[in-house]
Amino acid sequence: MTDQDRAGTGLEPRAKDRPWVMRTYAGHSTASASNALYRTNLAKGQTGLSVAFDLPTQTGYDPDDALSRGEVGKVGVPVPHLGEMRRLFDGIPLTGMNTSMTINAPAMWLLALYQVVAEEQNPDLEPTEVAHQLAGTTQNDIIKEYLSRGTYVFPPEHSLRLIGDVIAYTVHEIPRWNPINICSYHLQEAGATPRQELAYALCTAIAVLDQVKASGQVSEEDFAKVVGRISFFVNAGVRFVEETCKMRAFVELWDEITRDRYGVTDEKMRRFRYGVQVNSLGLTEAQPENNVQRIVLEMLGVTLSKKARARAVQLPAWNEALGLPRPWDQQWSLRLQQVLAYESDLLEYDDIFDGSHVIEAKVAELVEGARAEMDRVQAMGGAIAAVESGYMKQELVSAHAARRARIEAGEEVIVGVNRFETTEPSPLTADLDAAIQAADPEAEAAAVRSVEEWKAQRDEAEVTAALDRLATDAKTDTNLMPATLAAARAGATTGEWAATLREVFGEFRAPTGVSGAVGVAEAGGELSAVRARVRETGEALGGRLRLLVGKPGLDGHSNGAEQVAVRARDAGFEVVYQGIRLTPEQIVAAAVAEDVHCVGLSILSGSHMELVPSVLDGLREAGLDDVPVVVGGIIPDSDARRLREAGVAAVYTPKDFGLTEIMGGIVDQIRRAHDLD
Repeated sequence: MTDQDRAGTGLEPRAKDRPWVMRTYAGHSTASASNALYRTNLAKGQTGLSVAFDLPTQTGYDPDDALSRGEVGKVGVPVPHLGEMRRLFDGIPLTGMNTSMTINAPAMWLLALYQVVAEEQNPDLEPTEVAHQLAGTTQNDIIKEYLSRGTYVFPPEHSLRLIGDVIAYTVHEIPRWNPINICSYHLQEAGATPRQELAYALCTAIAVLDQVKASGQVSEEDFAKVVGRISFFVNAGVRFVEETCKMRAFVELWDEITRDRYGVTDEKMRRFRYGVQVNSLGLTEAQPENNVQRIVLEMLGVTLSKKARARAVQLPAWNEALGLPRPWDQQWSLRLQQVLAYESDLLEYDDIFDGSHVIEAKVAELVEGARAEMDRVQAMGGAIAAVESGYMKQELVSAHAARRARIEAGEEVIVGVNRFETTEPSPLTADLDAAIQAADPEAEAAAVRSVEEWKAQRDEAEVTAALDRLATDAKTDTNLMPATLAAARAGATTGEWAATLREVFGEFRAPTGVSGAVGVAEAGGELSAVRARVRETGEALGGRLRLLVGKPGLDGHSNGAEQVAVRARDAGFEVVYQGIRLTPEQIVAAAVAEDVHCVGLSILSGSHMELVPSVLDGLREAGLDDVPVVVGGIIPDSDARRLREAGVAAVYTPKDFGLTEIMGGIVDQIRRAHDLD
């Protein structure tokens, strides 16, 4: 076929499209260590940064707060003040960088620190000139935090106000910045079906845009700019065709909403703009080498369709189900992107799915289902009302429970987990402790010293005045970004900024979704047998068996804890589950008050070696030596051995996917503790 024959077919030669922004999600231990990692990754061809913050930073606490114990530097980098933000980006010119910051409740604060560091890097420019050159994204989506990831701080209405203030500020002052990622990523990890993922993310976007419009901070003429700066952050699962169609459905629905609801006529402003990380919680601990092909398939789902192609992609590493990836593991994931973008011919063609009857039918099905669910949420009063009522959380927990049941029944195949489990020894995991990177054990002490030294050299009167201004402005409808910038420049800390707003706004505990969730519909032989043993053991001990499911520390990934709670309820236990973010002391107090027979702790943040022993010590001091403690999470083998030596009865990791089998194990531990066998 000649070039003339190819004309008009989509096959004619043309210039390749620009590749998407390539990132790896990174940050750990200290700002200095993370800075070194960023500079190394950029030298390897990474084209943007994606910053992971530790849980104290994400939830607005300083490293010296009691709730921060064991969490500092574990799942990201601690940034408690301006000095650490300087270290984080030392030698990285921010006016030439595209930086994504996965930060939500304190997004305003971290953006202020970022802007001030950029100003300090460019002393010859006016602050306004610097701001106009900054490009990047703050995630800044608090609604999904109430539903899935748990790093919320303030009540929904006040959180929405902070989001609206950041959007209004950036549209006027940092016009190249994406002030929010409407984040469906964690919805999928919490169990969302594609229909739910589409609907709940788009309902969140509607709530945010309505908030900005109602605030009056953006004129009608500028509102299209707001819509044009809204970005999304999605999850791509391994069901390639369905995920491809989901992204095309997002494009169609977003264009419809922005055109019909908000009257945006400029097609460019209506474009669905999104970044993606593929499904980290879908990675397996069993046969982890299989995660490489999962990651590739998931990447293809968000890159092959030109009309629905991601603007930025960050891939997890093959060993994230085992622990913290090493730099080499992150390099491998970056190379996956580079091979697709630079070696393949993908970027040389128009959309390869146009005209496919299969794709068109699946997209139409997803659009129809998402519209129906969106209508249901909007009829309740919108996303905020559906969060406060617990509706969306309950639906996610139920959907996740149904999927877990399909996996356990073998109806949904996970290669290497519930089928094809026979394996040769893997050279990748021959030494499990060397197959992952450990966070610096001295990071917490270093961060505490950093805060002490920072406070010792600052002007306390200036800090007090700035925080007083922040509190005063928070009691009005004044945009809080100027006061936040003033607090950053004065030297306030992350914890002080958040504490000031906590005093004004209050705090919030989101619904767990467990009580109304639909569990296993049919018991099956295995669950029936466990139910009988739960009932028999309870009768022997004089009442119904009570299981306390606890999440100590700041880890908000509650999906596993919720599924354990739902299955335990289905197995006949009386379940005590109070949600996330509890101190070891609170968990011990609940165990005493509820007179429980077993305590189950769920920790995915890596803080198990600090927090679990505190719970064990508290139970012993309370005279509950006969209450077994079981622990679940991403726990390396060496740590699991140490926990058992410290008195933990059983340790469960992602390879232990059978919830009913876990329930049977818990009954065994209770019977053993009371000499019933």
